[in-house]
Amino acid sequence: MLARIEVDAPSGAPQGAPDETLLDGGPKGAAAGRERLCIATRTVRPIDEMIRFVAGPDGRVVPDVKRKLPGRGAWVTAARGPLATAVKQGAFKRAFKGKATAEAGLVEATERLLERAVLDALAIAHKAGAVVAGYTKVEAALAAGTPVGLVRARDASPDGVRKIDAAAARRPRTDAMPIPVVGSFESVDLDLALGRTNVIHAALLPGRASEAVLGRWRMLEMFRTGVPDPRGARQTAADPARD
Repeated sequence: MLARIEVDAPSGAPQGAPDETLLDGGPKGAAAGRERLCIATRTVRPIDEMIRFVAGPDGRVVPDVKRKLPGRGAWVTAARGPLATAVKQGAFKRAFKGKATAEAGLVEATERLLERAVLDALAIAHKAGAVVAGYTKVEAALAAGTPVGLVRARDASPDGVRKIDAAAARRPRTDAMPIPVVGSFESVDLDLALGRTNVIHAALLPGRASEAVLGRWRMLEMFRTGVPDPRGARQTAADPARD
């Protein structure tokens, strides 16, 4: 019997690895290893840069963005390109020994689930008291140096963005890292997540709930851009390189 591949240290893609060895042992063991093998690129990556997929009861491949769905799972680099390659080249069918079907819309469905995961985490953070919303409250939080991240509607006005960025640049800080800005959603999406109207600017306060929001947002941005960590990229405020 072939043993399951378990990768615990950085290495190149296993050469000639049989496709039937590419699945994990189920949700309990899904997060046990620090790295996994991408079935599309055959490269080993940290699990924080990958998405787990399982075959549903009907054989359809579905994304398991929270790594909790039952059954053995296959892993793909968290980016549109590798996932599209896995679908096009039949990587899921091989990994699941012909018992799974990856439909043409899997890439788009995965992106929607990643978006939903960010908004759900934002709603939970709001209920935990880890989110302040409104220009004045965000500006005050920045003056106190408390936010670990900002949330900005895509339809925010340029003037408001400029003022918040200026406040972020003035905030007390102990490191040179720019503050991350979750700018992936329209104000109507933020309204629903935070249970209020006309949300344009919000701030994430320190705590596990806020870290969950940022972690899920980074996964979404990696999926869209192919960049493993979007911190310091176009979605960040008060980047010293632009000051």
